[in-house]
Amino acid sequence: MAFLTSENLAFIFGLLGNVISFLVFLAPLPTFYTIFKKKSSEGFQSIPYSVAFFSASLLLYYAFLKTNAYMIVSINGIGCVIEAVYLSIYLVYAPKKAKIFTMRLILLFNVGGLGVVMAVSLLAVKGSKRVSLVGWVCAIINLAVFAAPLSIIRRVIRTKSVEFMPFTLSFFLTLCATMWFFYGFFVRDYYIALPNVMGFLFGIAQMTLYLIYKNAKKDSDTNLELGPNKDIEKNMNINEAIEPHQDASK
Repeated sequence: MAFLTSENLAFIFGLLGNVISFLVFLAPLPTFYTIFKKKSSEGFQSIPYSVAFFSASLLLYYAFLKTNAYMIVSINGIGCVIEAVYLSIYLVYAPKKAKIFTMRLILLFNVGGLGVVMAVSLLAVKGSKRVSLVGWVCAIINLAVFAAPLSIIRRVIRTKSVEFMPFTLSFFLTLCATMWFFYGFFVRDYYIALPNVMGFLFGIAQMTLYLIYKNAKKDSDTNLELGPNKDIEKNMNINEAIEPHQDASK
């Protein structure tokens, strides 16, 4: 069919990827509503949001170098704004030690890391090699990010409990990786496509574990270990699973 050209399919999958990625970016809203309402960071960590901000910024830079990558520009531009808002709220209500740590993360990733990538790509590399260099960096960062849920997967296997790995989240992250894989495939951008293969495989692994352990009896020792901080740690683990995958987008 004439309609099903590579260009049209890339547009469809890119649009779907934008919509799903946007919803994933909004997933931590309940966490930050809690922080705002209680005027306290409640023990939540800023690492996932700092990494997501760095990844979105890096992908945005890659998209500008590549040119005509409007789908990547749109979602990562939105992602940068959302993550900046999250981090701003966190910095307002976090204790002094957490604020200092978060500022160091932002300086490390978005000033140091992004600055080095931009400096090397602009000063030491020219032409198409510049896009390739930044593309490889994006791919490597995304692969590392996709490996982040391994800690959640290990926890599920160890405790035989899916308490920290909701099926809906795993499903949408897998769907997100699928959309961006096909987008990358149809525009022949393998720096985008290949990392999302890993995202898809990890998503399938998480959903499979959920189906295996969803009716399993919760480990009583784990419940004792969590104690009164159970709800806080649960939210921390869920959001640590959400944030790294937001840059899967892309």
